Amino acid sequence: MSSLQISAAQAAALLRDGDTVSISASSGLGCPDAVLAAIGERFGQEGAPRGLTVLSPIAAGDMYGIRGIDHIARPGLLSRILAGSYPSGPSSLPMPAIWRMVLDNQLQAYNIPSGILFDMHREAAARRPGVLTQTGMGTFADPAQQGCAMNEAASRHPVVHRRHFDGRDWLYFPAVAPDVAIIRATSADERGNLSCEHEGALLGALEQALAARNSGGIVIAQVKRIVRAGHLRPHDVRVPCHLVDHVVVDAGQWQTTQTVYDPALSGETALPLSSFAHQDWGPEKVIARRAAMELAHGHAANLGFGIAANVPRILHEEGLHGEVTWVIEQGAVGGMPLPGFAFGCAANADAIVASPQQFTYFQGGGFDVALLSFLQVDGEGSVNVSRLQAQPYLTAGCGGFVDITSHARRIVFCGLFTAGARLRVGHGRLDILEEGHARKFVATPEHISFSGLTGRQRGQRVRYVTERCVLDLADQGLVVTEIAPGVDLRRDVLDQAQMPLQAAPDLRLMDARLFHEAACGLTLQARQARRG
Repeated sequence: MSSLQISAAQAAALLRDGDTVSISASSGLGCPDAVLAAIGERFGQEGAPRGLTVLSPIAAGDMYGIRGIDHIARPGLLSRILAGSYPSGPSSLPMPAIWRMVLDNQLQAYNIPSGILFDMHREAAARRPGVLTQTGMGTFADPAQQGCAMNEAASRHPVVHRRHFDGRDWLYFPAVAPDVAIIRATSADERGNLSCEHEGALLGALEQALAARNSGGIVIAQVKRIVRAGHLRPHDVRVPCHLVDHVVVDAGQWQTTQTVYDPALSGETALPLSSFAHQDWGPEKVIARRAAMELAHGHAANLGFGIAANVPRILHEEGLHGEVTWVIEQGAVGGMPLPGFAFGCAANADAIVASPQQFTYFQGGGFDVALLSFLQVDGEGSVNVSRLQAQPYLTAGCGGFVDITSHARRIVFCGLFTAGARLRVGHGRLDILEEGHARKFVATPEHISFSGLTGRQRGQRVRYVTERCVLDLADQGLVVTEIAPGVDLRRDVLDQAQMPLQAAPDLRLMDARLFHEAACGLTLQARQARRG
């Protein structure tokens, strides 16, 4: 281990000008902060390394303060970044440094769907040319639109192309080979084998290490501790020693965003169900309840960040915990996914798989339903979750959203109908005390993260759940199928959209039980057989 273990400063000294560096993290989850901080400190002292390209398949950065990618978000140090998403946090905090660089065109910035970016690593590791995929067709990832570019500096240097193959158009993402992979684990033994017993997710450390090693690069692992050789059970080794060049010890590394360490997130302990708080009462809870009504016993359901992440708490309150298996992009399967800015971990998970394998499952549409959020919806049913010009750094990018929605059989999008409305819910009804300041059902979205046109062509079943109505995506566009008690169809729904909405001939009221604070006696549907 004496030859493997080095300090964070020594690790930073290994980077050369122009290197391509792959970083394993999902916001604060699994982030190798000590090594990134040392790189930033070296640049501040020496002006080196310069001109780095960073690959960050999910998100290399915390959502609070200077952590993760913000350690190295300095003009001259970074020249190019390809990331699934970018760190952002509460609006009360200053703009992250990486976003200032993006907006000021101080580097080429790309938002590449997380699963595709992991695939690009696997293709580089196998010395294949790149990724040929239908995922992202018709969205901002398509070169017919923004081609993943987040700023003018990036738009001049395409990272995705259209190719015609076997009678179909495909998106082609050339593989990018990293010179350095900076990954994270919990323990390294004296030979360099890595285990992840305190980690809330495995993420894609193995794929990133393979891509660097097979491309002639080096692998730097940040860990919490060193253990004796032979101490790790072989089945627990997630990255074997022959892929690891250097080990940096940071005994104080955080487990995830705003969490130093919680053994329930790494599956070392199981919390009693009584320890999980119910969702606070309000319009968002009404939406989460209505979304839960789309579920069936035995469903495998994907969850996205935002209102949808509260649906597991709804099932818990209704005595239905365990009836649905939750699957999230960071790799947790089952258990109780965490809401808010700690999203990405689950307490009491049944399993934690690596993110690249989870994305293979998602891209192929193997799950039953996706419960996701929206920022904007247009008349074609297209959804924007990835970019708002008015608040760019508060919309952190697509993450796994594009991978998840591209071939999902059923999608339920959740969100408030307008932004900033004053609402009162209770006694079986919704009252709109003051209308919102911004429309969310718009004529033209600023980004297309899900293409309604492509969804209809693929036969996807898509529903939009809001606090005041439920809409379905039909051949003729968006159709209002349910309306909340207390809401006027014309004044509160049709007139609050920037594009025409149709009302179903059999328009019905949303279940009044959703609008009472007490548990509503939710029941799940019977699951339909996949075959036969």
